[in-house]
Amino acid sequence: MAGDSTRRPAAAASGAAPHSPAQTSPPTMIPAMRSIEAQLLHRPSGLTAGEIVHRLGAMQAQDVPAALLAFRARSATLTPADVEAAWHAREIVRTWGPRGTLHFTHAGDLPWIHALTRRDTNILRRLREEGVTAGDPLGLIARTLEGQGPLTKADLEDRLAGRAHGQGIVALVALAAYHGLAVLGPLRAGKPTYVHAADWLGAPIVPEPDRERALKELAVRYRRAHHPATPEDLAAWSGLPLGQARTAWRLSGDEPPPAREGPVTRLLPAFDEFLMGWRSRDPILDPEYAKQVFPGGGMLRPVVLVDGVIRGVWGRTGARVSVRPFEQLPDGLLDDELGDVRRFFAREP
Repeated sequence: MAGDSTRRPAAAASGAAPHSPAQTSPPTMIPAMRSIEAQLLHRPSGLTAGEIVHRLGAMQAQDVPAALLAFRARSATLTPADVEAAWHAREIVRTWGPRGTLHFTHAGDLPWIHALTRRDTNILRRLREEGVTAGDPLGLIARTLEGQGPLTKADLEDRLAGRAHGQGIVALVALAAYHGLAVLGPLRAGKPTYVHAADWLGAPIVPEPDRERALKELAVRYRRAHHPATPEDLAAWSGLPLGQARTAWRLSGDEPPPAREGPVTRLLPAFDEFLMGWRSRDPILDPEYAKQVFPGGGMLRPVVLVDGVIRGVWGRTGARVSVRPFEQLPDGLLDDELGDVRRFFAREP
């Protein structure tokens, strides 16, 4: 990618055309458009990191640097240190959530999210494949974690004394997480840590016992953050079978009122909820450019969002921000966003 935020916005350097009304959407609701407001991309003032996660239901976080940028896209004032503080304060928790993928979840939402999205898919098979043959694998990892605080995979390998290695350790932690006994602690030197839920949260995570209540809460929260949407979208996002998603949808009542959307430009990170929160990306990404966003091998590039549509990809290396638009963008359109990326990372923790 070409372009350097320390000199000139890459979009302008790439031959961007002057801004004209024909190139952006008018500030009216387009029924098929994903709601910028529901996704908090209009950046309502004063939201904390915990409030953002609570409003979204969950925030994908298998890539922590990308997740930090998702907070930036929704707040003009938060910094990485603010997000880290919410994490250390146990206000937000990183654990396996929707689709069995790592997410940030608000601590108060863990019981109903855990009840519906926890997965034991092939964990025991994975343990066997990784050579973990302990007769009581859950007891083994629970005892190893208990009272130790956050531990890296290397720490756990030492304490397990040859009974698990590599991805076998991660599978053990995933088994404990399925039973509400483990979550992920803050990064240590860029590496994930794992911690007993009782040590980190004060008690193990107990799933909401009323499944119908949990289903209703899931659908209500999903629809507030993802409208317009369908039960099929909810199933794709949550990992629930479609029949259960339809039940949840029915329990959740009426569609949230449509928002009046204005023009918004955002530099979104890889795995942002605006990209990952629906079954199909066709309404926001021209198939002609899909390979530039999803190049293969599990990679997903950060994207340039202009008025609800993906118009390019971007990247960051240190202070350098590079942008590659799919087509010419209005001159100066990205200036504020490029400046805010610099603002966000000015005081990294």
